Amino acid sequence: MSVQKRLTDPADPAVQAWLCHLRADTRQPALQPRRPLLVVGQETGSLEDGLAALLPDDVMHAHGVALRLQAGQWHLQGQGDATVLLNALARVLRATGHSGPWRDEQLAVCNVQGQRIATVERGAVRPLGIATQAVHLVGETADGRIWVQQRADNKPTNPGMWDTLMGGMVAACDTVAEAVERETWEEAGLRVAELQGQRHGGHVLFERPSDEAEGRGFMRERIDWFGATVPPALEPGNQDGEVQAFALIERDQLVEWLLQGRFTPEAAQVLAAWLGW
Repeated sequence: MSVQKRLTDPADPAVQAWLCHLRADTRQPALQPRRPLLVVGQETGSLEDGLAALLPDDVMHAHGVALRLQAGQWHLQGQGDATVLLNALARVLRATGHSGPWRDEQLAVCNVQGQRIATVERGAVRPLGIATQAVHLVGETADGRIWVQQRADNKPTNPGMWDTLMGGMVAACDTVAEAVERETWEEAGLRVAELQGQRHGGHVLFERPSDEAEGRGFMRERIDWFGATVPPALEPGNQDGEVQAFALIERDQLVEWLLQGRFTPEAAQVLAAWLGW
């Protein structure tokens, strides 16, 4: 068996070991116990006691909210609907230096039944353990090569690592399809309508600790991934400053880079699914 065929074979021991590590990395328990976070009686996320203790009462009061521990659950209290309360808590996190990178971008907040009940600033979702949704696009050429991007060195997460052709969050104002279209243009300068054979490939799930809020955050995310063929007349070009380079690589090189850990955990999971692993 050739080296190329061996490396792309999911039964190969090196691939099996990598997949085992990847799947274990995808689902990890919280580093410290977390309690459910309830807003207007709806469970929306989770909060570590240690983080709650770092939010002074006077700062909470100044933002019109309070956290109360009742029956083992954190209840966010104050005047207003869930969106008002969660964004007030987000501003508390920011004021005390415990939010993630602030984006001025609202993400949807759902209850445990999957019903959307609010929106919140993106920089608060990891500290508050709020589930998010993202999209990725795997772009290939007609001859089987794959377009990948290298993240900018100033990205707050995974700077300089390799990624799928496009990967981004679904904003509260977007449908999944709209997020794919917007992010594909912003990150790769490509219009979805110009791509060929776009398809929904599936989804992957992440539950793992986050380093936001000094390691007191938790990531819960569903990534819907798509595949498409990039016509030979098109070449990606970044529009938003978040990508430093693109590369068009052979499948065996893609596998080598995966096994070498060059891709973000999210991209690695998506690409493994795309490869049929």
